[in-house]
Amino acid sequence: MTFDILLAAAIFSFAGSMTPGPNNFMLLASGVNFGFRRTIPHMAGILVGMMTLMLAVGFGLGSLLNAYPSLHLALKIIGAAYLLYLAWRIGSARTMGKGSDRTEPMTAFQAGLFQWVNPKAWVVALTAMSLFSLPEEPYRSAIAVSLACITPMFLSVTVWSGFGVALRDWLADPVRLKWFNITMGVLLVLTLYPMLA
Repeated sequence: MTFDILLAAAIFSFAGSMTPGPNNFMLLASGVNFGFRRTIPHMAGILVGMMTLMLAVGFGLGSLLNAYPSLHLALKIIGAAYLLYLAWRIGSARTMGKGSDRTEPMTAFQAGLFQWVNPKAWVVALTAMSLFSLPEEPYRSAIAVSLACITPMFLSVTVWSGFGVALRDWLADPVRLKWFNITMGVLLVLTLYPMLA
């Protein structure tokens, strides 16, 4: 693969991962509610989940979904249901999470698994593989494109979590925190629109 192709994949990934979407809204809310250190597993889960999803798509899963549209529809339904659950969970949070609170941040496993039902993650993975992988060397190019795309995603998850941490002091007021969490829940629900439209 040429450097130009990998650079284009990285730029595409940067643009896609920095724009608002389910992961970013959840990281922002987690940064506010739990702080940066407790959000790190969530961040790591996103990166590992995206890497495995991209590799799976590059190794042929994308073709399987095109061949069986009902499987694609099932993933959409599961993803939408889980996204609604997460939106409710974020929107109903009323206190910032401390170590002993009942609410906990998303684990690395949960965040990684979420990528497999995250509509935006699928769009990024399918688009990146269709645009940048090479048919003449499908496996090698799938690995290279996945690595090129994951690198800028690291910056994105760090920035969005950091935004949340920067808002923590201002949102220490319970009324502000309540409305922030409700807003994040609503925005998370609105990310379903492109998938359902």
